[in-house]
Amino acid sequence: MTDAAQAQKAPADDIAALPFERALAELETIVQRLERGDVPLEESIAIYERGEALKIRCEALLKQAEAKIEKIALGPDGRPRGTEPFDAER
Repeated sequence: MTDAAQAQKAPADDIAALPFERALAELETIVQRLERGDVPLEESIAIYERGEALKIRCEALLKQAEAKIEKIALGPDGRPRGTEPFDAER
């Protein structure tokens, strides 16, 4: 089955189960196909919509990963005293 056929047949619900690497790879394939410009209009619309859903999935997975990252906290003497949750705004 071609990527286009998969994009048209696969419901957006399946995106919620995709791991990051697979979602990103599929998104990259969609972007490449759209950039080439050789996709019929109706198919372009369908794969663009799937690409948007894949982008949202990738962003959500990255935020989840970011929230799990812990950074090493240093004490006043400069030695590690443990870990604390990652705070992207600091």
